[in-house]
Amino acid sequence: MTPEPRFFVDFAYVFVAALAGGLLARRLRQPLILGYVFGGILIGRFTPGPAISDLHFLEMLAEVGVILLMYSIGIEFSARDLLRVKWVALLGGFLGILLSIALGLAVGHLLGWTTAQGITIGAVISVASTMVLSRLLIDRGELHSRHGSVMIGITLVEDMAVVVMTVLLPSLSSIQNGNFLAIGIAFGKSALLLIPIGFIAYKLVPPIMTRVARTRSQELYLLVALALGFATAAVTQAVGFSLALGAFLAGMVISESEYAHQTLAQLLPLRDAFVALFFVTIGALIDPSTLFSNLPLLATLVALVIFGKFVVWGTVVLLFGYGVWTAILVAVGLTQIGEFSFILVQVARNAKLVGDDVYNATLATALVTILLNALLMRFVPAIIGRYRFAAEHNALGGATVEKLHDHVVLCGFGRVGSVVGTALETFGTPYVVVEIDPDIVKTLRSRGVPAIFGDPVHVNILEEANVADAALVVITLPQLDRALLAAEIARRLNPTVPIIARAHGKQDRDALIGIGATEIVQPEAEASLALIRRALDYLKVPGSKAAAYLSEFRSAVELAHYEPRETLAGLPQVREILITPGMATGESIGQQHVRERFGITILTITKEQDTVMNPPATARFEVGDRLRVFGLAEQIDSFDKSLRTPIRAEEAKQG
Repeated sequence: MTPEPRFFVDFAYVFVAALAGGLLARRLRQPLILGYVFGGILIGRFTPGPAISDLHFLEMLAEVGVILLMYSIGIEFSARDLLRVKWVALLGGFLGILLSIALGLAVGHLLGWTTAQGITIGAVISVASTMVLSRLLIDRGELHSRHGSVMIGITLVEDMAVVVMTVLLPSLSSIQNGNFLAIGIAFGKSALLLIPIGFIAYKLVPPIMTRVARTRSQELYLLVALALGFATAAVTQAVGFSLALGAFLAGMVISESEYAHQTLAQLLPLRDAFVALFFVTIGALIDPSTLFSNLPLLATLVALVIFGKFVVWGTVVLLFGYGVWTAILVAVGLTQIGEFSFILVQVARNAKLVGDDVYNATLATALVTILLNALLMRFVPAIIGRYRFAAEHNALGGATVEKLHDHVVLCGFGRVGSVVGTALETFGTPYVVVEIDPDIVKTLRSRGVPAIFGDPVHVNILEEANVADAALVVITLPQLDRALLAAEIARRLNPTVPIIARAHGKQDRDALIGIGATEIVQPEAEASLALIRRALDYLKVPGSKAAAYLSEFRSAVELAHYEPRETLAGLPQVREILITPGMATGESIGQQHVRERFGITILTITKEQDTVMNPPATARFEVGDRLRVFGLAEQIDSFDKSLRTPIRAEEAKQG
């Protein structure tokens, strides 16, 4: 049978739309799923231009994205992560979901919705987008903060609850007829399903995965993982449950084996591609003219998500003993809905619980609340910070501490800062901590460590820390904008004090150096050095040679201006090569087999002002590029010669 050519055209439209929408979202610093949905709208049949012809088939294919998403969540499910925030996630998470559903019921009763519709809408608004939330927290450097840990713990519980709700929502139609027994049966069937799944998890899957792993075949391993996921999903669908439930349970089976991380690593690229397909397909189903057609319903749903969930989650976090500021930050972070709300409303529509009006309004609500949430997460913490500073400043008796001299000012006492503080204490070096978390400040003061409550981006705070007389300033803040402000103020208060900060890329590093930082620590480079150092130790390389190699390697990976220097004989060196007219260009690093032919490593390629570290094999040389290479002198000479005689090099390669 000849494949329908139009299908491949549709497939191309989907992924081109996903790419275009994803790039636009990244450019605008918005979540990728918004870009995918927007791309889908552009290729839908409701907008002018290219359009998908067979949307129904793509809808079925998009179910693969749901299966893979739920499968990966099952693999990633971690009881340890939940236990870190214990009761507020385990009990508070379910309490918040129940309160959200109750809120949906109450509002539905006032607006004349049926009981099933009220429960459905309450369920749909109860779950926040884990992908959106984690991305925002990572961008702000707050993933491991107190409120960040609470939010992630709650969303883990919400992810589990989605699985339960996909089972229960189709049973809600029984409420219409007063048949509450059907819901009990659904719960019972779910529990019965977990028994054989648990048996398989502990008895059958580990030995199967072990045998496949011993074949050392990546293809077989991936096929077994996919077969397990899709087979379990098919079985659960056959007995009347959702595909999503089966995929999640299959993921939990894999998570019990020692091969969970390997499975997840191989699934992620495939999952991300099909998740993009899922969201583009959702966008293609949206009619922009009807998306905002029912404005009263849309306004109701947005109000439930923004204001209703804010009250619900703020109350829940307060009930579990957290402070008011933490409660507000958690509540703000959870005021959005996303991918799982799409899945739930789709399940509800297929079960005839809601109509197209609720479906379209839910999609519009997700788009609106994700955009609003990104703004709230950016501005609300800053506003809260000012009030929190004033309140905690008074509660801690002001920011006054004994003035130190020739000391270290440590800006930030999180995971990195606390390690630096331990080292300073070990060597008896006086230091003062500047930290915005009042709980940390109280703990430090109870230990006798000078600590100032406040944000180091304020000049009066750094004046109180006596930066003017400091011997060193260490900035551990993960957010670039705050680190820049702290470095700028410190340099203004003390023009000669050394300032050490951390950065993750060239632009961040250049910005900090430009503002006055003395030295920048790059975590990736330091990790490479640590690995090399440990490897050389195990190989019993003489200390002098190892130290010289590490010193040369450090100078190689530094992004500062490189000054050539003498290297010990027999050790690699660093050299810069400028690509001039007449030299070999056009082919990629991989095509030229640089590493294999010459034994050198190309560390960076600088094109005008843009420097790429560890360039990929697809990177190409162009006239004007500056290459920084690492290798033995004769190896670099041979590489340089081949670049200057491209015709001979090509002939030698063909020969």
